[in-house]
Amino acid sequence: MKYQLRFIIPITLLLLAGGLLGASFSRYLSDITEDLRKLEEAFLMINRRYVDPVEPNQAAEDAIEGMLKSLDPHSSYIDASAFKEVAESFQGSFGGIGVWFQIPDGDTARVVSPIEDGPSEKAGIRAGDRIIAVDDTSVVGVGEDEVKRRLKGPVGTQVEVTIRRLGIQHPFTVPLTRDLIPLYSITSSYMVDEITGYIRISRFAQSTYAEFIQALDELQEQGMERLLLDLRDNGGGILQSAVAIVDEMLAGNESIVSTIGRSVPSEVFVAQRTGRFETKPIIVLVNGNSISASEIVAGALQDHDRALLVGHRTFGKGLVQNQFPLPDGSYLQITTARYYTPSGRLIQTPYEEGDREGYFEAKLDGLIKAQQDPEKYAESLPDSLKFTTTHGRTIFGGGGIMPDYVIEGDSLRPRILRALYGGALFETFRLWFENNEQALRTTWEDRADEFVNDFTFSTAQWDALWVSGASSQVPVTFVDADPSTEELQFTYSELNENSETIRLYFTALLSRQLYGARIATPLFHAIDETFQESLSLWSEAEKLALLSQ
Repeated sequence: MKYQLRFIIPITLLLLAGGLLGASFSRYLSDITEDLRKLEEAFLMINRRYVDPVEPNQAAEDAIEGMLKSLDPHSSYIDASAFKEVAESFQGSFGGIGVWFQIPDGDTARVVSPIEDGPSEKAGIRAGDRIIAVDDTSVVGVGEDEVKRRLKGPVGTQVEVTIRRLGIQHPFTVPLTRDLIPLYSITSSYMVDEITGYIRISRFAQSTYAEFIQALDELQEQGMERLLLDLRDNGGGILQSAVAIVDEMLAGNESIVSTIGRSVPSEVFVAQRTGRFETKPIIVLVNGNSISASEIVAGALQDHDRALLVGHRTFGKGLVQNQFPLPDGSYLQITTARYYTPSGRLIQTPYEEGDREGYFEAKLDGLIKAQQDPEKYAESLPDSLKFTTTHGRTIFGGGGIMPDYVIEGDSLRPRILRALYGGALFETFRLWFENNEQALRTTWEDRADEFVNDFTFSTAQWDALWVSGASSQVPVTFVDADPSTEELQFTYSELNENSETIRLYFTALLSRQLYGARIATPLFHAIDETFQESLSLWSEAEKLALLSQ
């Protein structure tokens, strides 16, 4: 009989539990029904009784936003038009004319560069051209989003753009047929030296893994023996793309990331195949704008001692978000789980539900502290936020991924360089370039290699830059002593002490205007502190690589 009792008691308990759960679930459904009825009554009452007419769609969207505000800081509502752009960014392509452009304040759309083999390049549109009309409708003074909207369209449709070009007296019209335009995730890849390859991933879309493999193969064919992987300012994207890329750098069966949620099954993603780059040295560059999927890549490689991380603490967005459609084509983007690195670190920084403003303020404060005094920041963390890598190195949790080597913060730069990277000196350059564009293009057109090797600012050009700066919308001026700290005013000694960096920055900007990002990127890297510092750390990365062999 005792064997029967062993089964009878659990079965009885299960039946009782089932009855209790059934009653509980029934009450839960009843509560939801009452809450929905209350929401509906409030919506109808406001629509009928409010003193002014109420736009129902806006009221509904506001109600949705109100509900989401009580949740985590990243759950959001995406209207139908915005979701179309989100979908394009993840798909990695859209219908358009294939041109990168920028619009200085109050100016026209200026072509930075046509996309290779796109409709614009084939039609002869080139860097420096100004788009002044689309289908006979002026776009002078029109915002960037509106210009994009007019240029985009279904593949195969026709569009006419009116171009103003320096050296040609009258504007001219170019008929174009829209084509499928790729949105590249790999925005730069090149050989830094004979054995060092560089790849920058700007986001994780459906095409990112294929782009990464192509770049990796091309660099290995050129002799790459070590990889500098740049994930700075990478806003994240598709989890599967990030996992596939990590799989190329980790040995089989090593964990990459795990997800734990309430209403979805927990998952562990592991490396499953022999990768193309499993044993060679890797350095990963990260910063405070490395978000979500990029943090998964960085965290997995650090946890397994597979890469040396250099830069600043990452953003700390470790929430799995799924998009759920609503009847009008809009979507709810709702957090369904959390990401954990292989060592067990939660990527997400702490938050209080409903306090979005406090969340971002605390996040910024934490990023600054981790950047300005990383040792003090690490010492302040409790033991519960200290983890170990596969081979016993101490790493830190608490939100985001703390790099192995932290580069000094922007606040420690000379004041004039902070202005440079903040945009004031870019405005100085922009105005100077507008005044000299025709002569520069005439002199340097189709001479990219010579430009990189030979270009220097003449004394006259250098002096003219600062005349332009003083008359720009963000005026930069110089005095002999005692500059104002509240205005963009500097001493001549500040300029002279940092002139080499500023010259390199302006040269890089000029090369981007003349030849596009491919030529300009190595020039920007010449004044990139994190990039330059990482090149001195290969001995540390090589020690980690030996652990994987």
